[in-house]
Amino acid sequence: MAEESPGDASRYMQPCPSRCKAHHRNHGRCRRAKNRVVSAFMRATQYTCMLLSYLIERKAGKKKLVTKLKQLESSMSSGRKMFRLGNMVHALVAARRTTQLPDVVPRFCLTASNLTRALYFICDAVLWLKSVGLQPDVDKMKWRNWATKCYYVSLLLNLARDWYEISWRLEEAVQEEKTKENLLWDTYSQELNGVKCDSLHGVFHLLFQILKKHPPLLLDLMKNLCDLSGPLDTLGIYKTNPGVIGFCGVLSSLVGILTLASPHLKLKQ
Repeated sequence: MAEESPGDASRYMQPCPSRCKAHHRNHGRCRRAKNRVVSAFMRATQYTCMLLSYLIERKAGKKKLVTKLKQLESSMSSGRKMFRLGNMVHALVAARRTTQLPDVVPRFCLTASNLTRALYFICDAVLWLKSVGLQPDVDKMKWRNWATKCYYVSLLLNLARDWYEISWRLEEAVQEEKTKENLLWDTYSQELNGVKCDSLHGVFHLLFQILKKHPPLLLDLMKNLCDLSGPLDTLGIYKTNPGVIGFCGVLSSLVGILTLASPHLKLKQ
């Protein structure tokens, strides 16, 4: 049998382990990104149906349309549950990543938020097993209450992180205001010129300027506040109606889709 020549092409037919691993990681990221996009659009559709059905349910001759909208809303809600296992894994991976953050406050808030979010997905998976008849003995109300509480705590922790980001930027802006006579002001400082930081109006003006200069922080704050309407109503802390929950859900979903389409608008962890 002839010996293999140094230039034999069979040498290059062997797979490169590092290249294969990189391809596998990239494929996994791409698949997770696609799942998040699909889930985000399904969420937006679900809350749009909730809002529309609330707006037209009292109008004459719209009963069939309202029924169809509610059926579509239910279908979107059930369809989103297909992504719960992947979301739970993503939350646990995110929790592991945020434990490496250097700043103690974001590290605690984001890690705890991701862990409670993973618990929420576990509770939601149990509710799904109940809905498809695999676990008929599950106490639906108890598990739903636990899921809502986990989601509520996760949102509060996210809002705490947002406030931390805002507070240190406020403090930084106040220090700049106090030293404006001794420093060469940049464009951002000039916008704050003449504002009295010790007044309520001055604080709100600074807050407006900070959120204006940091769109990712503004979008994250808006999304968390909108998401809060659902658990507040379910837990009886602040009762509202499906119209408000639907509107907040649509707005939150649009922000989520925007940050997926433009990652630079997502607040960095």
